[in-house]
Amino acid sequence: MDILIKNCRIVDETKDMIGDIYIKDGKIVDYGKSLDIDCKTIDGTKLVAMPSFIDMHAHFREPGYIYKEDLYTGSKAALKGGYTCVNLMANTHPICSSMEIVEYVLNKSKELDLIDIHQTLSITKNFDGKTIDHLDQIDHRVNFISDDGKGIQSNRTMYQAMIKAKEKDLTIIAHEEDEELVSIDTRLSENIMTFRDIYLIRLTGAKLHLAHVSTKEAIEEIRKAKKEGLKITCEVTPHHIALYDNEYKVNPPIRKKEDVEAILKGIIDGTIDIIATDHAPHSKEDKEKGAPGISGLETAFSICYTALVRSGYISLNRLSQLMSATPGKLMGINKGKIKNGYDGDIVLVDLDKKEIIDEGNFQSKGKNTPFNKMGFYGKVVATIRKGEIKYNGGITVDNR
Repeated sequence: MDILIKNCRIVDETKDMIGDIYIKDGKIVDYGKSLDIDCKTIDGTKLVAMPSFIDMHAHFREPGYIYKEDLYTGSKAALKGGYTCVNLMANTHPICSSMEIVEYVLNKSKELDLIDIHQTLSITKNFDGKTIDHLDQIDHRVNFISDDGKGIQSNRTMYQAMIKAKEKDLTIIAHEEDEELVSIDTRLSENIMTFRDIYLIRLTGAKLHLAHVSTKEAIEEIRKAKKEGLKITCEVTPHHIALYDNEYKVNPPIRKKEDVEAILKGIIDGTIDIIATDHAPHSKEDKEKGAPGISGLETAFSICYTALVRSGYISLNRLSQLMSATPGKLMGINKGKIKNGYDGDIVLVDLDKKEIIDEGNFQSKGKNTPFNKMGFYGKVVATIRKGEIKYNGGITVDNR
């Protein structure tokens, strides 16, 4: 299938230009000015074409909790938010501790043919906090291991897991939470585990990706570790960028203004690598019972564009790097840039369009968001995956 996007502003991590993008057989084969090709054409006038977004951290709840979300509704939410690839966490039911569950998720997502999905395997078997023998069964389809939702409490287990991860060239995605301390001080709980794991990668040489970093102290330690040359990357969430002193229940919690300022500094100076949603949909009943989490895929770009680019902190190029190029590189996929030979995964956005978030219109089953009725700029008007329009929120298409 051929498709030509005409007269758009083209932005990725390195370029910002006016022109056209030609996608053939699912790949970007050309971009530039005044391309003239007889094929299906999208009028991109007054729109910005960016590489589709890639989420390093999401929960689609399948198998086991499909009353909260499933692979279909999660994928539809991703497309509405401009995402064509997500990395799913292992806290399903049963917990994803085997390649059989990985195969189930990958096969079903392939049948749905909506987005590309990567499934993370648990660090410890069934989140028991100690058993890592199942890691020997991992094959090339898994790049990340994580007990997200629980911190690895045992120093010995994390040390052994890092040795195994280095041996198998896996990246550990760490949820930093000390369960003995969290009820006393959530900041101390996150920080002390972050400090421990940075020390352990210094000893083991493993690759560590820190999930949903939220404190100024953790960001400073990551900055020092990067200067030291350690194999460390990290992510922050849109809600930790845009909110402070807010009681909406997430884990880690919304922090103080000084922590948001530290996150902004980390984004500006490159300490922070990625913006990930931690999309965590819940039923209304579960949320009322205190389940932590935000349904974040459908609102991430507009929140980040408004809070970061429109507010003058970073360029749109840098936002594209945070949401597309760097996660694509970390996942080892052919996405995240507008470049010849890359997958034809494009999101078209209207930067001047301000929309009021309405949780009732979410594609996700999870309607849980602290941003309901708040207004943000940057509407996703279309999401294209491998040359196919998977979400159309108002573009004009000439089907010649």
